[in-house]
Amino acid sequence: MRTLKSRLKNGLATCYILSGDDYELYTRAFNMIYRRTEMNLPDFNLVKFDDDTYSMVAVINACEILPMGDNYRVILVKNVAKLGENDKKMLNSYLENPSPTSILIFFDTNGKLDSIKNAQLVDCNRFDKNMLSQVVVSEIEKRGKKISAEAVDKLIDYCGGYLTRIVSELDKLIYYDLENSLITASLVEKLTARDDEVVVYELTNALGQKDGDKAITCLEKLKKDSATFRLIAEHFRRLFYISMTDMSDAELAGLLSVKEYAIKKQRAQGRNFSTIQLKKIYELVEEVDYMIKSGAMLLEEAIYYLILSILYI
Repeated sequence: MRTLKSRLKNGLATCYILSGDDYELYTRAFNMIYRRTEMNLPDFNLVKFDDDTYSMVAVINACEILPMGDNYRVILVKNVAKLGENDKKMLNSYLENPSPTSILIFFDTNGKLDSIKNAQLVDCNRFDKNMLSQVVVSEIEKRGKKISAEAVDKLIDYCGGYLTRIVSELDKLIYYDLENSLITASLVEKLTARDDEVVVYELTNALGQKDGDKAITCLEKLKKDSATFRLIAEHFRRLFYISMTDMSDAELAGLLSVKEYAIKKQRAQGRNFSTIQLKKIYELVEEVDYMIKSGAMLLEEAIYYLILSILYI
C-alpha cells in the first residue's frame, strides 16, 4: 500500500490484487488507482462484480470491451467467495495477454488469488504504529484540529490498529467539542469503544497481575460467544509460543502473520507470567476447548471457568 503511490507514477498495471485485513486500505488503494485512470464516464467504463453478479467469463468479457470516451475501463471484483480453481486458470490465461485499456482490480480479503501471476499485489494489511500515527494526525489536521501524541496512541490501541475503525471514530472526536481544537487522550477514552482485542489485552494484564476484580470487569465488556473464546485462547497460545522461542520479533511476526508491534506488546505482557504458568494456561485452554466442543461445558460457563482458573495458576 505504501509503495502504490510511487508505482502509479510509473503507469498503470493491467491487474491489481488487493489483500489484507484492513478494509479502509482497500478503499484508499482503489481510489488511488481509479484517480490515476482520470476517468470521466464511470457509467460506461466502471464495472463492478460481487458474489451475486460474478462469473470469471463475465469479468474477462468486461475486460475485453474497449472504453467509451475514456482511456481506460476499470473492472472491480469485490470479495468473491465462490472463485474456484478453473477461474484462476482463466484469469492467468487472460493476464498472459491482457487488454491494455482495462484495469482489473480484485478485493481479495479471503486470500484466494495468491497464486495469480502477472498481477500487481497491493498489501492492505494494517499499517505499523508509526505509519498509522502519521495518517491519524494528517486526517485530523485536514479538518482543522490537532491531536496529542498520547491521544493518537490510545486511539490506535482502542481500535486494534485498524484504520477502518479509526476512521469511523474520527467524526465523533472531531465534532464532539467544537470550541476545543485539541483532541486529548481523555476524550478518546470517553468516546471510543475498545476493540475486543484491546479488552482481551487488558484482561490478560489483569490476570498477570492477579487482579481478579479488573479481570471480571474486562470480561463483562466482552460477548460470551465462540469468537471471544477463540480470541482469548489464541492470545494465550501466542504468549506461550513467544515464551518458548528465541526468534526475533520480526521473525515471529512473519511466522504468525501479525504486525511486529503486536509481538512486542505481547512479549512485554508475557513477562507477567512464568514459562511454567504459560504452559499450564496453554494446557488449560486446550482442556476447556475440548470440553466446549464435546458438550461437557456451556460456552459462557467455560469462558468464566477459564478466566477464574488462570487467576489461580
